[in-house]
Amino acid sequence: MTIYITQGRYTRDAIKGMIVKPEDRADSVARLLSKAGGRLLGYYLTFGEYDFLTIAEVPNDVQMAAVLLAAGSGGGVTGLRTTVALTSVEAKGAFAAASDLAPSFKSAGGT
Repeated sequence: MTIYITQGRYTRDAIKGMIVKPEDRADSVARLLSKAGGRLLGYYLTFGEYDFLTIAEVPNDVQMAAVLLAAGSGGGVTGLRTTVALTSVEAKGAFAAASDLAPSFKSAGGT
């Protein structure tokens, strides 16, 4: 399964609602991911440009897109930004594959 890191912001209305009635959003996110065949690895409230960060394991890009679309459709989050993450073992494999490909690639402007 693929690991995805998603950052996002709560809307003003979502923040107001959670102040009135605090809730653990990790539970809702975990249930949504589970319905898409994935699982939540981490959910964090963050400072700065984004309000939260999630780390999830999901079968594929289509399922992750479905999760993001479903989450965004509720109107409580905005500015979702998702990054695919590779494990160190997967990264090592990518570097090994690149070592086979690099000699045959001509860089732009190269001779």
